[in-house]
Amino acid sequence: MTTSAPVQTLPSVAELQPWLARALASAKQLGASAAEVSVGVSRGLSTSVRMGEVEAVQFQRDRELSIAVLFGQRTGSASTGELSEAGLQRAVEAACAIARASGEDPYVGLADAALMATNFPDLDLCHPWNLSAEAAIDLAKECEAAAFAADARVSQSEGASVDTRHSLSVYANTHGFLGARESTDHSLSCVAIAGAGEAMQNGHWYSAARAAQDLEAAAAVGTRAGERAAARLGAQGLSTRTTPVLFPAEVARGLFGHFLGAISGGALYRRASFLLDRLGETIFSERVNAVQRPFLLRGASSSAFDSDGVATAERALIANGVLQGYLLGAYSARKLGLVTTGNAGGIYNLVVDSTFDGGFAALTREMGQGLIVTDLMGQGVNTVTGDYSRGASGFWVEGGVIAYPVQNITIAGTLPEMFRSIAAIASDVDTRGGVRCGSVLIDHMTVAG
Repeated sequence: MTTSAPVQTLPSVAELQPWLARALASAKQLGASAAEVSVGVSRGLSTSVRMGEVEAVQFQRDRELSIAVLFGQRTGSASTGELSEAGLQRAVEAACAIARASGEDPYVGLADAALMATNFPDLDLCHPWNLSAEAAIDLAKECEAAAFAADARVSQSEGASVDTRHSLSVYANTHGFLGARESTDHSLSCVAIAGAGEAMQNGHWYSAARAAQDLEAAAAVGTRAGERAAARLGAQGLSTRTTPVLFPAEVARGLFGHFLGAISGGALYRRASFLLDRLGETIFSERVNAVQRPFLLRGASSSAFDSDGVATAERALIANGVLQGYLLGAYSARKLGLVTTGNAGGIYNLVVDSTFDGGFAALTREMGQGLIVTDLMGQGVNTVTGDYSRGASGFWVEGGVIAYPVQNITIAGTLPEMFRSIAAIASDVDTRGGVRCGSVLIDHMTVAG
């Protein structure tokens, strides 16, 4: 099987830098007091198959220049996909016209020059995968075939896909800052469908990594998807009860995602967070510790600087259950009367410490009796009040082993109570996203059939 294709290179930072310099100079010539500009370019390949047949092959080639200008306390922004002198000038002129027509906002402005990043370590984020469309299709077919082979009851598929993307983003501002981030993202995924009589269940699995060699094998991804689909056959409901709930690592990330949303600057200055004014207070169980680690090699959210150009830093967000800090960019920090934390653009790898010496299976045995939640539905999370209520499916556990699959249930509680009721975090850390944590056991939640 051919696995390589002609190398499709991106422009270099040196080739893009003059475009940023010209945009900033043009903005200044038109009267802007300050400006920031970014250029992003990317190349990608996406392929998908279903039931052994090719569904789609897409080659992506994107580029965009975005500029934001300041006229005192007035701001305007514009973007263009035309990387030409004429396109650049039109974007700058449009941004300036918008700024002149805008109202004043006392909180706008570049981040302080002294906070700009000056250290740019190699974070090992860029590993281009020169994959031909034919080879990608073969991998997707192998992945789907493994799903069918995993269990005789897997008879249908929603497809398997292979995606690869190579991106370069360069940011500059009138402080003289210039920073670049070049990265690759690769993934394999499959959704299998199992049937027994009229009952049908699906199972999804995927692998994602910066480097192709870090991906799970295509057959392993498909096998996992097929096994997950078959395991859900025969699902039944549950009567209303209060019970321990175990979130596997890939689902548990979402719990900490809700936490991150509640400590983000936008939610805080809009007073739309249940964690407003809670710095220094115990939010989680005292066994919970979490740290931002922006310099993880090959990390999904690693970066030496945020979208304001401010240097990122390793910092504790939860220490023994206590909230240590917020996620602020320059604008949200000014709105709150605080200083930016270098988090314009969000979190840069949240790593949640494990508290339990064992993985998912061991934590299931530790739970003894309770609910494993493998899938969540609906948007019933209110980060203003902390109320939590979502449709769910998964498995009921008796005696530390799975007894039967369950579906059409609702799990409910409040985020503050759920956070404080974390009994254990397993060592089976999921590294596929910007939040890294293991499976999480919450000692009680309300489950309704």
